[in-house]
Amino acid sequence: MTAYITRRLIFLVFVLFGVSVLIFGLLMTFSPERRAAAYVTSPQQAEDIPRIVEQFGLTDPFPVQYARWVKEVASGNLGWSLVAARPVTEAFWGYFAVTLELNLFASPLVILIGIWLGTLSGQHRDTWLDHGTRIVAIIGWSLPTFLFALVLLMVFYGYLDLFQPGITSTHTALWVANHPDFIRYTGMYSVDGILNGELWITGDALAHLVLPVITQIIVVVALLMRVMRSGMIEEMGKDYIITARAKGADSHTVTRGHARPNALIPVITVAGQLVALAMEGSIAVEVVFSRQGMGWWLAESATQLDMPVLMSVCMFMGVVFVVSNLVIDILYARIDPRIRLT
Repeated sequence: MTAYITRRLIFLVFVLFGVSVLIFGLLMTFSPERRAAAYVTSPQQAEDIPRIVEQFGLTDPFPVQYARWVKEVASGNLGWSLVAARPVTEAFWGYFAVTLELNLFASPLVILIGIWLGTLSGQHRDTWLDHGTRIVAIIGWSLPTFLFALVLLMVFYGYLDLFQPGITSTHTALWVANHPDFIRYTGMYSVDGILNGELWITGDALAHLVLPVITQIIVVVALLMRVMRSGMIEEMGKDYIITARAKGADSHTVTRGHARPNALIPVITVAGQLVALAMEGSIAVEVVFSRQGMGWWLAESATQLDMPVLMSVCMFMGVVFVVSNLVIDILYARIDPRIRLT
């Protein structure tokens, strides 16, 4: 197992190399003046772009420029974000904390609800329960994320004056800004409120998470539930299930002890990819609910051609997907002992 994990981590280096070459190749299609933004680290430097073009040799051949860019990244200089108006390295952790806070609550619920509903649907095939869950899944999967988010926002905030958008209320944000003794340990208000002993801040942050979490669950859980249902139906018809029932095994043992573990293998793959995608930020959710996380940052950077941000986020996505695939493979071996990782 250790050798397998080591090889996969080494493989990560080659993946990042390929991603970086592709990203930099796309970057070379822009003018030297636009590409100079990747080397800007302050507003003062942004005022003298021609000097940066000359200093970093942005008219040099591709291999020379790529090597120079890798050196800058290795030294921790990811450039200056025009959207955030600060260095990318500094801005990244603030936006990432907002996205992470959303997914800490949404992702576990998506996985648990998806497996639970998929198990029930597959176990009670062609019953009213199965038909009901499938209808919900179809609606959730077909409905555009931004439309569902807008409907929730209109109903709960527009008509009921509940669950306002944003990360926290204006009162909470001003209180934190005016109290330097409030330490931002993680950048997540729900966690930092507990760590600072200010539980009312945690409550306010959780209230602002309700609608985004519901949107994330309804939209994403549909796919996971359908995969789990298909796996359960397939497993329930196999010979070992029929044998277990013939030996007098009760329904709980047959479903939870035999069928569900085997049906979980494809579900783990889907769940891992969904969580990895969520970590880059759900653009529609963050934009509609005014949560300035990775998705919001990525959308704003794309519209303004903030190249250093786009490059950094793509590199981050490469790391997340390789690591998530490694975790998925390890979970395979834990759930099904027949799978051996060598």
